[in-house]
Amino acid sequence: MGDGAPDMRYGEEPGLRFAILLGGDGGCRTLSVSDMCGWRPGDGVLWLHFERDHPATVDWVTTSGGFDPLIAEALLAEDSRPRVEPIDDGLLIILRGVCATRPDEVGEEGAGIDLIPLHIWVDAHRLVSLRDSGHYITALRDIRLALQKGKGPRRTGDLLALISDKLVRDLEPVLDAMDEEVDELDDLIFQGEAGEVRQRLKLLRRRSVQLRRYLAPQRDALNRIAHDDAGWLKERDTLRLREVIDKLMRFIDYLDAIRDRTSILHDDLSTVIGERIARSSNRLGALAALLLPPSVVAGLFGMNVGGIPGVGDTSAFLVIVAFVVATSVATLWLLKRIDWL
Repeated sequence: MGDGAPDMRYGEEPGLRFAILLGGDGGCRTLSVSDMCGWRPGDGVLWLHFERDHPATVDWVTTSGGFDPLIAEALLAEDSRPRVEPIDDGLLIILRGVCATRPDEVGEEGAGIDLIPLHIWVDAHRLVSLRDSGHYITALRDIRLALQKGKGPRRTGDLLALISDKLVRDLEPVLDAMDEEVDELDDLIFQGEAGEVRQRLKLLRRRSVQLRRYLAPQRDALNRIAHDDAGWLKERDTLRLREVIDKLMRFIDYLDAIRDRTSILHDDLSTVIGERIARSSNRLGALAALLLPPSVVAGLFGMNVGGIPGVGDTSAFLVIVAFVVATSVATLWLLKRIDWL
């Protein structure tokens, strides 16, 4: 809207991450708090993004947002399971998005990747999104950058479809990283430390189950949006949502494959550990068999009783040593003959 790039201020107001007025041409204008409070539906499509658990957000949603009390309660609720509830001409939506490192925290150790809830209210004239403080959703950042370049969404339906697309798109690097870890563990099973491999397999399997727990209902939620009869959802938006659903279904199948592979690797690891234990037992058994003849001879001649042969013979010790060596060699030959060694 207008010449030059719009001012994309971020997080200057308590609880409010940004307030954007879509220009209808792919661009936008950043609103101040006073402009936001004075907004009317005829001014254009409004996109507000808040920190859900901030006191200022709670106050705005419950008093100034103009929401029905039930909608306000749902937007601020702790419940994070993906779902969609049509209310009048709007949609109450809860989705899950990838939480990555904030731009000002790049390079810090321990910055992980996780799925966090995104609460959305959308109707023909505005979209209000909320996420927990301390998190950062890359999908929303990318949309803001596209708007800054004049290549962003133009309507609420377009914006909602793009948010859904970006949220699902950001899952792909997470799944690729998990798949690479499975390949790495497959190589480590036969050469790595069994305890380390078992621990990583357990964590990877738990993560795949957790991701699927949220992606399956997210697929159902997006499918419900695509089949909603809201007038502000155009055919193009519906087609894009269906493509997102198809991609999400492939990701769910991908997760199932990762979970199955980890199960197979766990079985392989158990087999490898069993084989190592069997080899160790065989070696201990072979060692015990080799030491049996010397032990028997030493026990017999070590008894403190009369009548032990060779007591007065100076060559008796050499005879006994030769006998022990001969029996040990015979035992070794026998163990190899029966494939014990």
